[in-house]
Order: sequence, then structure tokens, then C-alpha cells
Amino acid sequence: MIDSGCVTSAESVLITMQSQEELYGILKTNREAMEQNLLEGQKTVVISISPQSRASLAAKYGLSPLAVHKRLVAFFKQHLGVHHVFDTTFSRDLSLVESAREFVERYQRYMANGGEQIEAAMQEEDAKAAAAQEEEGSGRRRARKRVGKPSDQPQQQEMPMLASSCPGWVCYAEKTHGYVLPHITAAKSPQQMMGSLVKDYMATKANTSPSSIYHVCIMPCYDKKLEASRPDFFLEEFDTREVDCVLTTGEVEKMFEEQGLDIRNVPEANIDDMFNKTGMSTEAQIETAFGTSGTSSGGYLEYILATAARELFGIHDVPRDPATTPGPRVVVKTGKNADVREYFLLADDGRILLRFATAFGFRNIQNIVRKIKTGKCHYHYVEVMACPGGCVNGGGQLPNPNAEQVMSAKDWVSYVEGIYQSVPGVLPEENEVVKAIYNEWIGDPSSERAQRLLRTQYHAVTQNLANPLTTNW
Repeated sequence: MIDSGCVTSAESVLITMQSQEELYGILKTNREAMEQNLLEGQKTVVISISPQSRASLAAKYGLSPLAVHKRLVAFFKQHLGVHHVFDTTFSRDLSLVESAREFVERYQRYMANGGEQIEAAMQEEDAKAAAAQEEEGSGRRRARKRVGKPSDQPQQQEMPMLASSCPGWVCYAEKTHGYVLPHITAAKSPQQMMGSLVKDYMATKANTSPSSIYHVCIMPCYDKKLEASRPDFFLEEFDTREVDCVLTTGEVEKMFEEQGLDIRNVPEANIDDMFNKTGMSTEAQIETAFGTSGTSSGGYLEYILATAARELFGIHDVPRDPATTPGPRVVVKTGKNADVREYFLLADDGRILLRFATAFGFRNIQNIVRKIKTGKCHYHYVEVMACPGGCVNGGGQLPNPNAEQVMSAKDWVSYVEGIYQSVPGVLPEENEVVKAIYNEWIGDPSSERAQRLLRTQYHAVTQNLANPLTTNW
């Protein structure tokens, strides 16, 4: 097992094909082609950095996320010779918007095909449960039971919608629980959304072939290498992948060591590329790296909940992060651990309109999967992550550098999470650059082009252990 328990020995073959040696080889070929004035032999090298990797490096080396980003720009562009350094926080805005759009579409289909009866029955049960609690509070006890969906209703495949940005979870679902695949959102992850931006939008703007661009993503998770190798993300027309290589945070740290450099001593470089989310803070009037409100797993639950509340129910007062900014509109309940949380959107009269949840770690994932199989999953959306603690605890992140008695592994993850969340959140609809690129690049969100560039699909996996390279992902 290489990462969070979801990578097999067969899959490790695909993982080892993507490494810093591969990147070094491309850069060496570029240098040799330049020396011989062979323009055709050169590739445009692009690096896309995840905010989780940035937070991990910031935590270990005592730097701010912005300082880490600027030092990575200097390392990759000035020291190694890459051409562009991007930030997947930018492409995540596109992924958030597309995920929220898909949820609204699914919910509307759900309500038009039996959902109204299901919701009415559940609200009736909620009322009975509330009455039972009042009786218990007054000294009278009666049995309480949450009933499932009405037996005369067909099993719904629109609800719940399950997050798709964690490839460890997607891989697990494809290998073992094919019946949940229709529930997984089709919106591309930030990594693959950046792949579309780089190999389609950027290639078109530069008037070059996608195959002339070598795209590397820096990610917190080894499973992201498997995601990049999926056939769905291979552009047959140009014989290239949307993401050519994925390196983990730990592999980037190793690159610094191989070059004899300490990131703390690398000078900061200007962030001058198009796909970044930095700018001047209106409050402090200093350059700032911006992110998205919510947890380090991407803020999907928080953004989709607020968007659905606004577009489906006309509710505009949902906090950007209900877990840290409590209010009367959203009730948040934490389970036995912080990896399980429930979020309930309430109407003015107290009725529950939407039920969202998080499920991090395989034990919690298995509970959700069982409930879906038996038709007893009452949530409308579940943010699913394979790693306990979410993405900052990915298997490719930097390990806790402290002795256990100084800082426990759990406290280290919380520390990295805090650094990640220290970056101010800016909503996608407030990102004018994203809006401009979307309108120019995509146009109609319901078009075939939008489906091809912004969404994907999932498949039950047939593994070939004799030749893992032929495994159908």
C-alpha cells in the first residue's frame, strides 16, 4: 500500500511512471534542443501547485503560503527552467462552480421524479422525532426511530451526490461498489480542471499543440497519479494526457535536496502567470494569496450548500463556513470525530431543507456506502475523502517533523489545516479572471463543449494483475 490504503501493487506501476526523474528528463531534452537551436524538440513545461502542498511546506519550514508559492516559482522557473507556475486554487473555482451547477440540476430532477414525496415523508419523521425529544425532556420516554425512504418509492440515483475530487475514494468505488458510481459528481477535480485549462485554453491562446506542453501537478496524494493516468483524461487526437505527471509534496522536497537547496534560502519570485489566485488585499493593501472558504478538502460542501440554498430556496444568509461561523440557518453536528459532520439547512419555520455531510476515512466511507446500498442514506450531498483529516493528511504530504511528545501526528495535521485556512477565502463568482476566462472559453455551460472539458465519467474497474498497464481505469 502506497497511500491511504487504496493503491495496490499493480497500481504502483502506474505511479512509479510519474516521478521527478521524468521531469528532469524533459528539462534536459529542452536544454539540449535549445543548444542545437531545435525549436521543435522543446516542450513548454507547466507546473501547477495545489494549496494543500503549499500549506504542508509552509508548516514544516516556517513560511507563509504566499512565501512558499513565490519560492516555488523561483525554484521551478529560475533554477530548473520551467516556463509557467500555476495554482490549482484557480482551477478549483471552476470545479466548485461546475459541482454546484451539477448538484442543482440533480436536485431538480430528484424532486421532479419522486423526491417531493420522499422529502415530505422525511420532514414528517423529523417532526415526530422533535416531538419525541420534547416528551423525553418532560420526563416521558418513547421509542424513536428514523424510518427509511417510503417503500413505494424507487431507489434514487440522483441523491445523494457524492464528491469526486478524491481519487482514492473514486478508485475504491470503481473497484468495489459499482452501484454508487451514478451518485458521484461528474465535475472534474481541480487537478483535471487545470489539465483542461492548460491543454485546451492555454494551448489555443498560444497557438500550439497540447502535445507540445508538458504539464506537471504538485499534489498531496499519490492517488492523484492514478487520476492523471485515467483514459478519460487522455487526448487521443493529440496523443497526450491533460496532466502528464503528478509529483507529491514529498517528491518536491526531495527535488530541493537533490539540487542542494533549502526552500528557506531561495529568493522569492514574482507571480506573473495567468492561472493564479493572488492579488492585493483590500484591507491590508499587501499582496495576498487567496483561497476558498471551508476545509482543506476543497470547500465543496460549503460552496455547494450556499449555492443550492440560494438557487433552490432563495436563501441568501448561509455562512461561507458554517462549521466555524455558526448561525441559525445551518445546524452543524459533529459525530464521534471531526471526520464526520452533518449540515442541515433550515427553512424559516425550522423544516430541514437540505442534509449535507462529510465522511473522511474508509471506515466512515463504508458507512455511507452501506446506507446507499440499502436505500437509507438521507443526505443530499456527501463530501467524501479517503484520508482521515482530509487532503492536508494525504499520503504524499510531509510527515510530522516533531517528536511525538512535542506534537502528535493528529496535532500536526490540525496545524497544517490551520495554515491552509489562514489564506483568505474568495468566492468563485468574485474572481473576475475566472469569470472572464469561463465566458471566453466555455460560453454556454449546457453545451457539449462544456461537458467535454469540465466533466468526466466513472467505470467499474476490471484489473489485469498480469499486466497492470492494461488495467481499465
